[in-house]
This record gives sequence, structure tokens and C-alpha cells, in this order.
Amino acid sequence: MSEEISVAGAYNKGSIIFMGMEILVAPGALVPRPETELLGSIAVDVLRAMDLPAPRVVDMCCGAGNLACAIASHIPSARVWACDLTDGCIDAARRNVVHHGLTDRISVHQGDLFEGVSRLELDGTLHAIVCNPPYISEKRLEGDRRHLVVLEPREAFAAGPYGLTIHMRVVKDALRYLRPGGVLLFEVGLGQDRQVISLLERSKGYAQIRTFANHAGEVRVVLAEARRQA
Repeated sequence: MSEEISVAGAYNKGSIIFMGMEILVAPGALVPRPETELLGSIAVDVLRAMDLPAPRVVDMCCGAGNLACAIASHIPSARVWACDLTDGCIDAARRNVVHHGLTDRISVHQGDLFEGVSRLELDGTLHAIVCNPPYISEKRLEGDRRHLVVLEPREAFAAGPYGLTIHMRVVKDALRYLRPGGVLLFEVGLGQDRQVISLLERSKGYAQIRTFANHAGEVRVVLAEARRQA
């Protein structure tokens, strides 16, 4: 019930705070959750540790653009491409990019995952891909998680029979765009970390797979590096 109230409240107010930033929200795009701040903070820390003059980042499944805006805000030299499928997400993300004065460093693109950036000549150039994908199974959305789609779009949650459909596709397609040593960072649902690690291991394209837990000790972020050439 508290989650539904917070979503309704955010929509009524028209904004929510994410990583210290006011993010504009509207029906048609997922309201950013506090747990996603872990993904954002890790992405910022990893990019800072890379010590790059101009990090190149894709925010895949960007929703309202909260991660893209937070990364660009915390790393003033970053160039970010934000991608999502639906009109509602694209509209919300573009509003937030303008709201925070980041139009010179963030561009928003519409398409089915990497289709949105496939013509931008980003192949092999990205230092990081950050992805908070849908990760709820269809069965759960029809059962104990059906309350999630009362106010927010189903596309923001639905991820096939096991909740991993989008993770699977991103693991495969991200290698085209990442530089050797570039990182892929996922938010994962509770208990999904082992399955996502398995996907990364089976692809043979990643190394240095790591997990990050929240304050409750629950793993919510998985990170992997694109393999460097021997």
C-alpha cells in the first residue's frame, strides 16, 4: 500500500527526489525508486575511478531519465545517451534533460533497446552501459505484483516468463557498443543476481563480474566488464 501511495503522490506532485535531484514524473513513465539510487551511485563511482576526460555512457531503459541526469550531473564531463521504447518515457526523459539544463550532454532516443542508438556510430566506444530494466515475470504481474500496473505502465515491469528477458537481450547486444574494459551495470530484482551472473558468464564476453548489496544486504546491482583483448 505504501508503494502505491508514494507513486500516486509523486504523480500528483509531478516530481520526486532521486540522488538529490528533482525528477519530473508523469503517468506513462515509471516513478524512480529509492533502490535505484544504488545503481546510480555505483555507476558514478566506477566512472570516477576510470578517471576519463570524457566518459561515454548509455542509460538503457531510461524511464524518466533519472539515471542519465544523475550521472551527467555528478560527472560534468560525461556524454550520455538515454534510450527507451515508449512515448511516455521519452517525453519524461526529455523534460528532465531540459529541466536540469543538460541538453548539451544528454540526448534521448526512442527504440527497442539498442535499436534507438544503432545508427549513432557508438560501436565499441562506450565506457559504461547502465540499465534498470523491467524484471518482473508475467506470472507475478498477474499475481502478487499486479498492484504495480494499476498506476504505472506495464512495460516498465514485464520481462517475460522469468523476469529476465531484457537482461538476456542487453547482455548479448551490449558487447557491440562497449569498449574493451567498459562496464555493464544492471539493477536486478531480489534473488535474480545468480541468474544474471550466469547470463554474463555464459556469454563469454565479460569478465570481472561483481555484485553490490544495499544496506539490508540484498544484492541489487550486478556489474561486469567487457573482456579486453589478450
